[in-house]
Formats: sequence, C-alpha cells, structure tokens
Amino acid sequence: MTPVLTTELGVLTCLCLLAAFMWIPYIIGINRHPIEGVPEDANFRRPPDLSLYPAWVHRAHRAHLNLLEQLVPFAILVLLVDRVDGYSALTYWTAIAFFWLRVAHAAGMISGMARMPLRPLIFTAGSLCCLIMAYAVFAA
Repeated sequence: MTPVLTTELGVLTCLCLLAAFMWIPYIIGINRHPIEGVPEDANFRRPPDLSLYPAWVHRAHRAHLNLLEQLVPFAILVLLVDRVDGYSALTYWTAIAFFWLRVAHAAGMISGMARMPLRPLIFTAGSLCCLIMAYAVFAA
C-alpha cells in the first residue's frame, strides 16, 4: 500500500512550516531595536525583557507561542485521524479552516490589527477545529 498525502496531512505540513519560521519576525524585532545600556550578548544569557521593545515584537513572540499551543494538539489529532482512517469532508474543511485561522491569528496579532474580541475569537475557532478533529477520531 502506497502512503497518500491527504489534504489534512498537507495542511499539517504547512502548519509545521509556519511554526518553524514564526520566530523570524520576533528575531528581526529584537535585532532592529537594540536596548540602550544592555550588553549585546545579554540576550544570549537570558531572554530579553519584552516590555523594553516595541509592542509588535512582544506580539510576534506571543503569536509564535499561540501557534505552538494549538499546533501540538491539532497535529496529534490529525495523526490520529490518519491512523484510524477517519478522513471525511468534515476533517478536510476543518484542516483548511484551522490553517487559515492560524495565519489570520498570526498576521492579526503581529500587526496589532486583530484586537479584542477578534483575536480571542480566532483562537477559540481554532480550538473548535481541534474538537471537530477529536470528534472525527472517536467517530471513526
């Protein structure tokens, strides 16, 4: 039997790539805005105090952490759906929705455009996607 890359696994791959490179805006922000009076190597000894940087740098850090918070459970659920062969139209559209919700969350958070209540609603919608994937596992 030849393994098949389903849409759900393809989306999961794209999400992993997004997570793998979400550190870039944060690192750019840290390096573009050096803090007066702090030795250059201080950031390598201890994580910097994000309150000393522009707000978007802190938001970039949080966007990365938020992505990881939802990616891990979603990834496990997609892999479980794959294992139990529980694919359906529901899991197809849920995976696609989850991907675009995470992209919108990251872009909105870093830019500062997704404010209350939009950002928490996007995060909550991502959590609902996890619940739908869990349902697919149990329904298989």
